[in-house]
Amino acid sequence: MELSQTGDTVGKNVIKEFKEVMYGMNDIYDATKDEQFSKAYIDIDEPRIRELDNGRRIPYRYMHGGFEGTPVKFSFCFPEAEDYEERFYQYLSPFPGPEEELASVAVTGIDDKIAFCITHGAYYVESNMGSGAIFTNSDDNTMSYRSSAAAAEYSRVMARKVYGYEHRPYGYVYGGSGGGYRTIACIENTNAFDGAAPYVIGSPYAIPNCQTTRAHAERLLRNKIGQIIDAVDAGGSGDPYAGLNEEEAAALKEATLFGYPLKSWFSSADINDGALPVLLPGIKAMDTSYFEEFWKEPGYLGADPESSAARERICMDSKIRLCYVPGKKMQTLEREDAKKVVDTRNGVNDAWKKMLSSSGTDTEPWLELTHLPVPAEGHNLYLKGLILTVLSGKAEGKKLQVGKVTDGRVYLTDGFGTDPIMETLELMEIGDEVHLDNSDYIAIQTYHRHQVPTPDYHAWDQFRGMDKAPLYPQRKTLAGPVFCGNGPGCKQNGMIQGKIIICASLMDEQAYPWQADWYRRKVASEHDGKDTDYCRLYYFDNVLHDDITASVDELHATSYIAGLKQALIDLALWVEEGVEPLPSSHYEVDGGHVLVPDSAAERGGLQPVVSLNANGSKYAHAKAGEPVHFTAEAEVPEGAGSLTFVEWSFEGETDFPEKGKWELCDNGQRGTAKAVHVFEKPGTYFAVVRVKSERSGDKTEPFTQIRNIDRARVMVE
Repeated sequence: MELSQTGDTVGKNVIKEFKEVMYGMNDIYDATKDEQFSKAYIDIDEPRIRELDNGRRIPYRYMHGGFEGTPVKFSFCFPEAEDYEERFYQYLSPFPGPEEELASVAVTGIDDKIAFCITHGAYYVESNMGSGAIFTNSDDNTMSYRSSAAAAEYSRVMARKVYGYEHRPYGYVYGGSGGGYRTIACIENTNAFDGAAPYVIGSPYAIPNCQTTRAHAERLLRNKIGQIIDAVDAGGSGDPYAGLNEEEAAALKEATLFGYPLKSWFSSADINDGALPVLLPGIKAMDTSYFEEFWKEPGYLGADPESSAARERICMDSKIRLCYVPGKKMQTLEREDAKKVVDTRNGVNDAWKKMLSSSGTDTEPWLELTHLPVPAEGHNLYLKGLILTVLSGKAEGKKLQVGKVTDGRVYLTDGFGTDPIMETLELMEIGDEVHLDNSDYIAIQTYHRHQVPTPDYHAWDQFRGMDKAPLYPQRKTLAGPVFCGNGPGCKQNGMIQGKIIICASLMDEQAYPWQADWYRRKVASEHDGKDTDYCRLYYFDNVLHDDITASVDELHATSYIAGLKQALIDLALWVEEGVEPLPSSHYEVDGGHVLVPDSAAERGGLQPVVSLNANGSKYAHAKAGEPVHFTAEAEVPEGAGSLTFVEWSFEGETDFPEKGKWELCDNGQRGTAKAVHVFEKPGTYFAVVRVKSERSGDKTEPFTQIRNIDRARVMVE
């Protein structure tokens, strides 16, 4: 799939919609009265089967349809009548594509949203929200929440037909990251939902500032990331600043004060800036002069000729000497009812990738140029965001993303706002002139310094002087509210129209953890400073931004998804039966940091807490062939359930092959597990224990086994 949108289009949309977000949408929207969604249709209605990992086969009724005269399409998945408890859960993707309503159909295993719903008394709803362009569904930025509400209301119509009696199903909307913005827009602006569960959410100023702070630090620290990871890991020195020069230490401090968790630096090992390349064209269209003034005006990093920005800037012309065009690869993933590709990427960490232009090849395309960039003495090239623009020939004006420069070759990769690689390569000829430039990508990395909001956003305190005035030149427009409102239509005013449970990650590398607390306080501000009757916030430790069960690195992080599903269950009980959910997690916010107590009893929330020692310490020394004794002590917060599983990884196994046994007490709320392992070869090892708990202690329940991990270092001689 190749979805792209020019920077000009993005800029016009975000500027237009900024005014609408700030000044519009004051009335609560009722989809049942909207003529635009008055004519719904169903084009697929058939029985289907979902199969769980344990072999259990679950029948359900699948419907697909849309609204006439609109691009809005939806899918409904209804459980059998005997399993139905008069509710639905509706998932909102961060970046909805034109076939988003199909994205969850192919998902299997414990990440299967549909299976979770139909085994927990609910039917499942998902729509494409009208379109698939970056952060915006149409020229109308209310389309996202209006179409979601319309799909919800029409699902109620069909539920009455499916089950044959008059009733109003309870409705719960949920989504993470950009989908969290959309979820908040739904629960603040419509009457279609009884509750909401936004997760890993940003504040109105999250975008692009969380991405830029991380990218700036990663650029300056890219050769020191390994030692930072080691310092904050189990048994490490605890001092991530050791060995850094003044410039590097300042970059780490800036990112840390802004909220980038130190424990999350392992996720920066590949210098992955997330969605920043997707956001850049919109910011440039919105604030074009910034990218010129950054390199010229005092107060901007690029204007200092001795700065890292100036040192690592690539801005040069060259010519094509040779062009390698590889063969095209076959596309194989097809939807069941049509011979066309379905993009199943709809999670918080991969949905934005639908916006990238693709090479469509099995091997990397590359160019040989007459002149290549040369790094400054003592440094290596910084290639992130490096764009190759064709200046002459048949491909004149085309832009391609550079992935790497090695062995005299410039390798090309997928990029947003760039042209299709294969089509462009086929137009290129030897001798064509090209321009290489990473100026914009370096410039955007300190944009947050020039976006200081109101004083209640303490992550920006480091950019304010003693008189609270900004230390750096400020831009006329604050981009954050534009992006959170553009498409999602999200004001984040706290004026919720139902109950809400927020799930947040303490190691969130994309939407820093303090922002969930910011929204909780915003809800409280609309209810006389009290939120307990309307809102819960649960923090999860040792988890990243991503919303799939298999973490990007199972030995450093686990998943909050089981906790989110438990929160959805608790939300329904709260709304339908008045059963109070567990109290919010106990925590403190210190600037950009969220701090939680060490023990589960003090921390509260939903997640078990575990501590692992090797030979009684976080850092054990042993000889090869000598047994090492491991002890894991775990505890579940009061009322959150019982410990169920304990699993071990001793030598880097990501599947935790050794299954342990608990010595339980207090009805399974606390437990100790022990293991012995012999390391046969010298080296440094990190033993990892993974524990799980479940609300009722049910080991057969696949969807609500809430996880946590801990690590211990072993030096084997």
